[in-house]
Amino acid sequence: MLPSRHATSEDRMTKNVIAFQGELGAYSHQACRISRPDMDVLPCRTFEDVIEAVRSHQAELAMLPVENSTYGRVADIHHLLPASGLHIIDEAFVRVHISLLGVPGATLGDIREAMSHTVLLGQCRKFLRAHSILPLTGTDTAGSAMEVAQRGEPALAALASPIAGEIYGLDELAHEIEDFKNNTTRFLVMSREPVRARRLNAEGGGLMMTSFVFRVRNIPAALYKAMGGFATNGVNMTKLESYMVDGQFIATQFYADIEGHPEDPNVARALEELDYFTSSMDILGVYPADPLRLRQKAEQTD
Repeated sequence: MLPSRHATSEDRMTKNVIAFQGELGAYSHQACRISRPDMDVLPCRTFEDVIEAVRSHQAELAMLPVENSTYGRVADIHHLLPASGLHIIDEAFVRVHISLLGVPGATLGDIREAMSHTVLLGQCRKFLRAHSILPLTGTDTAGSAMEVAQRGEPALAALASPIAGEIYGLDELAHEIEDFKNNTTRFLVMSREPVRARRLNAEGGGLMMTSFVFRVRNIPAALYKAMGGFATNGVNMTKLESYMVDGQFIATQFYADIEGHPEDPNVARALEELDYFTSSMDILGVYPADPLRLRQKAEQTD
């Protein structure tokens, strides 16, 4: 399958464009391929640029990474989501398969240095050490693949996705070299308008997710009391994270993911109790759970 073409200036105003951060061949590009294979892609320089592309109607959707199973949450995303004005309409889990990519004709034995983003370099320490390959820090994964292709040095390789190898004409000298074989990144698909009518994912799974941010009132044990409604109403909270806002240590905002739809009676009761103990609460999105989440949930209950 050929990679989605780069959207041109003539069609960026159409509805069939999804924006992501990074160069063509980045893992965010892979997430676009998996989640929206029929859409054209719009690479953007920063996360802010991705959000602005949707707000300004250059793209219909945004693909944003929020967390990685090995390295935790993606910096800055939780600060950007509440102020973005966009709504989460889907989640996408992408297995991070890392390939060693070299110029045509190079062999694994030729490689002396490998370039990539620092996070990816840290995920391949065992492989690099076993083959005496020196890690080099690049701007990002796909950008490193592009640079390796441009430099054309047989001793220099990139650590990136197989898609990046396809796009930049590099040979895959080794594949799936990551230290952690379950390494997965979670992405959020966002749009200008909320979509809350769905109750099934693409594979027919019926578990819904709701994401929201809130600030607790300045009263003793406010967070404890706010969370109590989810426990008493049997609502499973899969994520709760805190982060500072406005540069103040006393101003804390919380990001949460729960299982269920706001119209479910137990979820509605839990959110009503939460509202009593919070000074603000905003729902960022209601969307079907990714099939991988459902499979992992089934494995835990077996």
